[in-house]
Amino acid sequence: MAPEIRPMTGADYAAALELWQRCKGMGISSADQEEPLLRFLDQNRGLSFAAFEGERLVATCLCGTDGRRGFLYHLAVDPVLRRLGLGGQLVERVFAELARRGIEKCHIMVYAENTEGLAFWDRTGWVRRGEIVLMSKDVTGSDQEDHGKC
Repeated sequence: MAPEIRPMTGADYAAALELWQRCKGMGISSADQEEPLLRFLDQNRGLSFAAFEGERLVATCLCGTDGRRGFLYHLAVDPVLRRLGLGGQLVERVFAELARRGIEKCHIMVYAENTEGLAFWDRTGWVRRGEIVLMSKDVTGSDQEDHGKC
């Protein structure tokens, strides 16, 4: 039985966090706490997806947009279900929704040491942009635990 893919909702939060914590290379920050994530899902309604085997969440793909570009976050597939095409299916769903909204390009951020993640993105046709430098700054100045993380 193929996993069911549907839009991700706030009710999926606890299961998603548990999945992300099990995925090697996944960066978890204060932005992944429940309140900020629910706000993200609300502001980007219908762009993030979750895959389920029965009641068990087995994969996620978060997506947001600034109205010009899409941004993918937390594509995560249960380690025992990798290499079956589920990650690609989630990205296809996101792309279909971005295209429907007139968004023509999507970006991702991957930790340099996440070799498995980088291999997936390379294998699926994503292009590394050497001419772009990603820079971040904490808006509130109060979140020292996330220093250096997105």
